Amino acid sequence: MDTLSLLLGGFATVLQPSNLGFAFLGCLLGTMVGVLPGIGPAAGTAILIPVTSALDPTGSIIMLAAIYYGAMYGGTITSVLVNTPGEAASAVTCLDGYQMARAGRAGPALAVAAIGSFIGGLVATAGLVVLALPLTRLALTFGPPEIFALLVVGLALVTALASQSMVRALIAAVLGMLIAQVGIDPVMGTNRFTFGWPELFDGFSIVAVVMGLFGLGEILSNVEAKTKNVFASRVGSLYLSRQDTRDSAGPIARGTFIGFFLGLIPGLGSMIPTFLSYAVEKRISKTPEKFGTGMIQGVAGPETANNSYANAALIPLFTLGIPSSPTIAVLMGAFMVNGLIPGPTLFTEHPQFVWAVIASLVVGNAMLLVLNLPLIPLWVRLLRVPYPILVMVIVVFCVIGVYSINNSVFDIWVMLGFGILGYALKKFDIPVAPLVLTLVLTPLMERALRQSLEMSGGEFGIFAERPLALGLLALAAAAIALSSLRSLRALKVDSEV
Repeated sequence: MDTLSLLLGGFATVLQPSNLGFAFLGCLLGTMVGVLPGIGPAAGTAILIPVTSALDPTGSIIMLAAIYYGAMYGGTITSVLVNTPGEAASAVTCLDGYQMARAGRAGPALAVAAIGSFIGGLVATAGLVVLALPLTRLALTFGPPEIFALLVVGLALVTALASQSMVRALIAAVLGMLIAQVGIDPVMGTNRFTFGWPELFDGFSIVAVVMGLFGLGEILSNVEAKTKNVFASRVGSLYLSRQDTRDSAGPIARGTFIGFFLGLIPGLGSMIPTFLSYAVEKRISKTPEKFGTGMIQGVAGPETANNSYANAALIPLFTLGIPSSPTIAVLMGAFMVNGLIPGPTLFTEHPQFVWAVIASLVVGNAMLLVLNLPLIPLWVRLLRVPYPILVMVIVVFCVIGVYSINNSVFDIWVMLGFGILGYALKKFDIPVAPLVLTLVLTPLMERALRQSLEMSGGEFGIFAERPLALGLLALAAAAIALSSLRSLRALKVDSEV
């Protein structure tokens, strides 16, 4: 069956009323998460996993994916209207988006952000459709040694790029590996770090852990931070003039390109594509001195790159099983909770599911374009709710949500414990992303490693005998080495200062 037939089958599934409803609800909740300063896509997706726990896997992932890219767009609204980014990737939009709003041009700023996000998301999804089957066929030729080496590469890239300090990133990664060891050994059947507690025989619940680390940890940090007063600028007309359209066309095209290709690289994060897009637009502009005063190019490029990145980042997950960002790692955890392992076998074992999710990216991005602009007054009113009240609501929601998945009080304590751990890691400037990624990837890496050693009779030389596995491991070592050199260079510069 060719790609077009599979994609049409995906559209037939996603256009069912129930799945359309899940995509719509996901877009709505995701935008709300993006609007609320300090929550972010990773925390929002983690907190909202329990909402999808009663759904079938297709509906669950369609809704969570919509929450993800909805949150990526939602941050734009507060960047433009109140000069406060809802999530990190939208921070650069404050520079010109807010100035446009002060000049009475909030409507065009939001409109071009929505249009650019739609185009960027659509092109990235088209890239996923084109690349999915070739990459999947390539990945299916991999044996356990190549799979292990590939997972090591993904982990190395994310660890190397997640923090300015390689040492802190490695601390988080090792901590995640240790946490992933808890439970019954999948081969020997012996207990590992369970201390006789039956609740730990299956290991820690991934949902409870990510809700604690990203959700509660983020909230505890934000409680300390001073909140800005919220005032809404007048949105005005959403109409783009001919000059606006001409000025935005190039940045949208370049933003799409930048976001797509950077989305394929694990570990870069969503801030780099947006800031790079802004830098490119400023550099090629004939009037770079006007950037920061309300240039529409400064909104169109970064916002397009943001959504293009968000959709392109799904390509390594779907085809190779590598999460390229913390939010994608949370999404991967949701796959595993639903009994699905992202990667090449997903296309052969669950084609109806995976193509429905891919088709939902097109439908969901169209929903965001049509629905969000009329709802801007609603998001502004939401921002007026006092932050302490929002915190209380979110914490109660988290407790009820994590309990409802397994009806387990123990999971509540796990979430609270990891919430405190997440807060402590932030205080010591240790990134949470490598911890979550190793927590999710370690069981897969352990299985691939053991299968590799069974093939070789316990000899690690099997990784040197297979060129592809050796090349991938060398790439991982190079990523770690380069990041370490960068850290040492930065340390040397600081000491000289």
